[in-house]
Amino acid sequence: YFFVADGGSIGVNYGRIADNLPSAVKVVQLLKSQGLSRVKVFDADPSVLRSLAGSGIKVTVDLPNEMLSSAAKKPSFAAAWVQRNVAAYHPATEIEAIAVGNEVFVDTHNTTKFLIQAMRNIHQALVKSNLHSAIKVSSPIALSALQNSYPSSAGSFRQELVEPVFRPMLEFLRETGSYLMVNAYPFFAYEANSDVISLDYALFRENPGNVDAGNGLRYFSLFDAQIDAVFAAMSALKFDDIEMVVSETGWPSKGDGTEIGASVANAAAYNGNLVRRILTGGGTPLRPKADLTVYLFALFNEDDKNGPTSERNYGLFYPNEEKVYDIPFTSEGLKKYKDKRAPATGGGHVTAPPVTGGGVSRSTTRNTWCVASGEAGEEKLQAALDFACGEGGADCRQIQPGAACFKPNTVEAHASFAFNSYYQRNERAGGSCYFGGAAYVVAQPPSAYSRLIHPLSRYLFVCCGKC
Repeated sequence: YFFVADGGSIGVNYGRIADNLPSAVKVVQLLKSQGLSRVKVFDADPSVLRSLAGSGIKVTVDLPNEMLSSAAKKPSFAAAWVQRNVAAYHPATEIEAIAVGNEVFVDTHNTTKFLIQAMRNIHQALVKSNLHSAIKVSSPIALSALQNSYPSSAGSFRQELVEPVFRPMLEFLRETGSYLMVNAYPFFAYEANSDVISLDYALFRENPGNVDAGNGLRYFSLFDAQIDAVFAAMSALKFDDIEMVVSETGWPSKGDGTEIGASVANAAAYNGNLVRRILTGGGTPLRPKADLTVYLFALFNEDDKNGPTSERNYGLFYPNEEKVYDIPFTSEGLKKYKDKRAPATGGGHVTAPPVTGGGVSRSTTRNTWCVASGEAGEEKLQAALDFACGEGGADCRQIQPGAACFKPNTVEAHASFAFNSYYQRNERAGGSCYFGGAAYVVAQPPSAYSRLIHPLSRYLFVCCGKC
């Protein structure tokens, strides 16, 4: 038994990349029956917004990434979008926020440059409709936006994003009284580092904790460590006053054989213990008073999603509306809730990996690679190559003289091999494919990528499976 205090708020992401989901009307009934009072959608579908009218459920709608350039270049487009997708439904449908894009920095269509102006134009459209005080504007970021994420106290944003994106974004959020949206998935850090991260630490179970040498705080969950890395990054830019909403987090109930930790039991433990953690009050070690609003991912298993098996198994419910596992979503339900596995008692290992906070986005993390930038110049590439193969710990045996990937014997070829080895070994974490601007992430395998525009096509095709 435990005391239920006033805490944060639990919402859910309602994705619809499936061909077997119930009608929007039935979905709203399901949300209400479960006591879920917040929902986030990935578009502004009329049938969904109409069905939510009068429900009392607060709604976050999304302006898709493919519309960012139009919203940025044409204030008239932003105004028409707000009129059609927001003003037409509010206040009967309680739209409380607009997510402008989603994980824009990992979008392969290079939409980052449009983000800030799109956010400003959408906000100005709300002002013209006199909705700006009721509806906030933000944009969900993936943890790959971090340059450093371990320890949490060293959290910082990627250097190349600070001045063009993060400083103006945080200034905009401050000006408009909005909050930063963050997508955080401890599952990926655990999956890639299960040999050094304890499952109890990842699932909010009792564990000895992990002391952050930078601030002396003890962390008892990977989730808190990830969130505080973002808070620290905001603080480093002097934006301690900006609040945060966790716009996505979750754990898959099923995965491929290589997806360590994906199971019904672990998904139930992560989401159930997270709900308890949020609703019983208290913030993070760094921001103890910051009660969080957290949106679980996702409402349903979505059978049309691409990628590994886990992508189709994040749902709290099957499409027939049965629960995948039984967890509560309300303070009342928590009174009877108990994690099905007895909490561990001390002595377990909780060693954080070299970079805990990262992982690209849930949708792209298993499909990204790190390649050298030929524009960086040989001197910069060589210095980064020396670091990667030295203290960086990349496996560079295959690019030694006489080894399979030594030829072509160029700095750019060897750097691509070493950078990708380092990137994959560090769970594709934020900042692990940067090397002072000498590298960048691609969302196609180096083999496919190189056949299109990279002169080292055969080399990458043959060798990057080894890196």
